[in-house]
Amino acid sequence: MKLFKHFIVLFLFISTSFISAQITGKVIEAADNNPLEYATIALYQTNSKSLITGVVTDSKGQFSIANVKSGNYYIEVSFIGYKSQRIDAVITQRKGEKKDVGIVKLSLSTNNQLSEVVIKTEKNTVLHKIDRQVFDTKKYQSTIGGNAVDVVKNLPSVTIDGLGDISVRGSKGFTVLINGKPTQGDASSILAQLPANALETIELITAPSAKYDPEGKGGILNIITKKGAIDGTFAQINVRGGFPSIEDYDTKVAAKRYGIDATINKRTGKWNLSFGASYQRNDKTGRREGDMFIVNTPDNKTTFLPSDGERSFDEITYNGRFNVDYTPDDKNSFSVGFFAGKRTKERLADIVYSNHAISPIGSNNRLYDFTYYNHNLRVRKGDFALGSFDYAHKFDDESKLSTSFLYEYTFLGGPTENDNLGEPNRNIVYQREFNTNDNPLYGTRFNLDYQWEPFSFGTLETGYQFRNLDHTGKFVYERDGVLVPEFSSDVSLKRIIHSGYAQVSGAKNKWDYNAGVRLESMDREYKETLRSDGKENVYDLDFVKLFPSASLQYKVNDKTNVKAAYSKRVERTTTFKMNSFAEREHSEVFEQGDNTLQPEFIDLLELGITKKLKGGNSVYATAYFRHVDNVINRVNTLAYQSNGAVIDSIINRVYSNVGKSNSIGLEIGATLKPTKNWTNFIGVNVYNYAIDGVLNFRHRDGVERNYHIDTNSTIYSINLNSTYNFWQNASVQFTFNYLSDRVTAMGEDSRFYSPNLTFRKRFMEDKLTATLQWQNIDMGLFKTNEQRITTSRPNQFYTTTNYVYEVDMITLNLSYTFNAAKNKSKFIDSEFGKREF
Repeated sequence: MKLFKHFIVLFLFISTSFISAQITGKVIEAADNNPLEYATIALYQTNSKSLITGVVTDSKGQFSIANVKSGNYYIEVSFIGYKSQRIDAVITQRKGEKKDVGIVKLSLSTNNQLSEVVIKTEKNTVLHKIDRQVFDTKKYQSTIGGNAVDVVKNLPSVTIDGLGDISVRGSKGFTVLINGKPTQGDASSILAQLPANALETIELITAPSAKYDPEGKGGILNIITKKGAIDGTFAQINVRGGFPSIEDYDTKVAAKRYGIDATINKRTGKWNLSFGASYQRNDKTGRREGDMFIVNTPDNKTTFLPSDGERSFDEITYNGRFNVDYTPDDKNSFSVGFFAGKRTKERLADIVYSNHAISPIGSNNRLYDFTYYNHNLRVRKGDFALGSFDYAHKFDDESKLSTSFLYEYTFLGGPTENDNLGEPNRNIVYQREFNTNDNPLYGTRFNLDYQWEPFSFGTLETGYQFRNLDHTGKFVYERDGVLVPEFSSDVSLKRIIHSGYAQVSGAKNKWDYNAGVRLESMDREYKETLRSDGKENVYDLDFVKLFPSASLQYKVNDKTNVKAAYSKRVERTTTFKMNSFAEREHSEVFEQGDNTLQPEFIDLLELGITKKLKGGNSVYATAYFRHVDNVINRVNTLAYQSNGAVIDSIINRVYSNVGKSNSIGLEIGATLKPTKNWTNFIGVNVYNYAIDGVLNFRHRDGVERNYHIDTNSTIYSINLNSTYNFWQNASVQFTFNYLSDRVTAMGEDSRFYSPNLTFRKRFMEDKLTATLQWQNIDMGLFKTNEQRITTSRPNQFYTTTNYVYEVDMITLNLSYTFNAAKNKSKFIDSEFGKREF
């Protein structure tokens, strides 16, 4: 709390050190009282009617005109699609006077025909604010017809590797918001469900303020969906179809890529109704080429397992959703939403292990030589239904009270088949294994927030949040049709969180600032029961912790801003990473968690500068530091039988806390326009990652072993977006995403990159848009969409696997929009279940 008081004192000092005459106010929609961002405020002298200056409103609809000389003025407030409004008799008389014109309400224009005057402007690819970067999704044409994953991977702070894992500044732990509302789920799964066509902007909040849930060590991605403002009916339909695969990966079934999604939005006066449905089939073919060596010192044996075969993914998603908003007057608003659907993702790995050999350590003499075929099919399902209710009330003094409630039920589960068969005679069965789990999940969230302006220097926001998670799982493991009790278990995770926050934010002259603190209390109970003996073990974890945050931005001049920020974060544990009973993921791996897993606690610091250049060019640079306690890391170890013997052909993959880590990096971005029709955006992120700790893990034989973890590496990534406009309604775009080689806790991951080319043409007065995409360009010349992952431990094991995914994929997307300017649809999204999917 002392730190919070110090920031308040600092901001009070700053705000009183730059005194000048100032005109302030706020612009909102007359219909539903929503703030209007980017509304134009023009200040004119009354007598001469000459324009003195102009500003635009911020995300809260607020504006401030500083350094106004004594005199008589009037203000004109305007926004596209709305009736302009003039405010007369704005008089300033003395230095230091603050004139507040109050709330300005703009009504929708009844004349929307703009045939006589056409105003053309180009929105920047990235907009920098005090606490976030805002990216315009329309700049990424190669993502049309795809999903939100295809969009975010182009952001300068974001990378995606060969396994499909998304990272923000090198961290896989980050939070996803949908229109500012929190979700709690696996980020890739959440983003994969959102059609790219429905996105308006993406906000990257790398050092979030106290009003946000502190979860996510990489920060927050806030996904803003498209919306409009004009009454009427909006409808959009998107159809996607993929051409047959060009490359042959010897897959048994050809990949299928097609989909259709539709949105209907009806807005009239007090009502806003949104309906949507989507069906998507998105298969990916590929291969897996690997080698594995295991050293069994007690038995003087070295096992060698070369492998090669298909590794493909089939994914089907379909859902329906609706949202109803009701605004009876300018003081109250209600919203009800429902979202339900099904997801199925199948990962097939049909691998031939040729010349599986065992030799004495240090000898080429083969004691054993064997070839077999492994069929491994992992199915993950997710049937879900969730509903939400929101209410907001605005008081006469313009303070605002808002509440939100969400309930979710999700059924997660799916079997894994692992069959070892003869090769080439696959009618021979050596072993059949089958494991499955049923994971019903129940989650609730309640928010209560209050906002008002008791101070002259800023807005005070306070709030309370309650979150409850109840997740159970029944894991069944069978071998040759017989239950294996030592691998079969029941688990349960219950987590209750209470939190409250207070935050002050404001702007004064050239300064923008906010500071706040969040207090959180968490109670976690994890239970597991092993079916072999029926014994129940309970593991509790409770804590009460403060999460402070602060941001400060200074406007050096009209073209240059500098800013600094700090945020305390937490990365919570999942049921999957806490399940301490081994699950057979595929032929070579047991997957296992840690039932005593601690949350990660993170400190984030950053310092940045932005600079506007001539001709629409701009550059920015941000230096950042991230420190993590209780680092959760996935570590490979030797697999042991219950009697202590080494399993010669299986590695144990373990999630556990291993110590501390530090990341220090520099992010640089630039918008470059060599010509009027050619725009380029490039982002580069370079950081050094160091982790130091010890993994303490008790194996199945009951012996606890320690594994020291000490790695240090420098990693970089490059994201390039280059667009050329041929004429008014046609363009071509090239994107390139590159992730460098990087050292991991126990090995190395190779570079991974993907070039893409897109041609887009609009027809029928821009109602119909056709987009032809060429993804993962390779043509047999490069190693596009391919990554080698290597792990090792001296004198124990060495594994290297090359994942080769489909290249030269051609897709055609067609999008038809009715009344494009009228969309104001919005939908709720999952809070809990997707994290476990």
